[in-house]
Amino acid sequence: MDRELAARCRRGEAGAFEELYKRHGRRVYTLAYRMTGSAADAEDLTQDVFLRAHRRLDSYRGEAALGSWLHRLTVNACLDYARGKHGRRQRVTDTTADIEAVEAAGRGPWRPGTALDPIDLERAVSQLPPSYRRAFLLHDVEGLEHHEIGEALGIAEGTSKSLVHKARMRLRVLLRGGSAGRPRPAAAGQVGAS
Repeated sequence: MDRELAARCRRGEAGAFEELYKRHGRRVYTLAYRMTGSAADAEDLTQDVFLRAHRRLDSYRGEAALGSWLHRLTVNACLDYARGKHGRRQRVTDTTADIEAVEAAGRGPWRPGTALDPIDLERAVSQLPPSYRRAFLLHDVEGLEHHEIGEALGIAEGTSKSLVHKARMRLRVLLRGGSAGRPRPAAAGQVGAS
């Protein structure tokens, strides 16, 4: 089915590329959003990915699923974005909040290996600083090694390790109580505190 759709797109058949977008557009957008944390950037990157797909459709040989090929194009577009001027502006160094998050990690009821609500995890990942989020997704979701992440993002291998570690520590803090992004009940003695 993928080869047939790709062939129809190459021939310029009416509606073929629209069908490709309808089948895969949401997944491309979702991945771009997860990598950038910005709806506007994800929309721009989605358009860029489908433009790249249109231009490079001749390179799709049908050895992998079309969705997998588009997934790789999306990851590459996001990495190009991260390496660009905008991505460099978003690189993060240690802040007081980062240090506090690492110090607080593990104090909540959530522990690694505990079942998580996927929506809570998605919310927590979206709250990570952009550099943490990119390194975490590339390592823990995409399966890239630290040296590959370093090459892709233009950072040292050790920086990749540090970013993934900090991302995991921050996620532990965000997931403490299982309600990332939702208000937590006030602790005793803190009622009404803001």
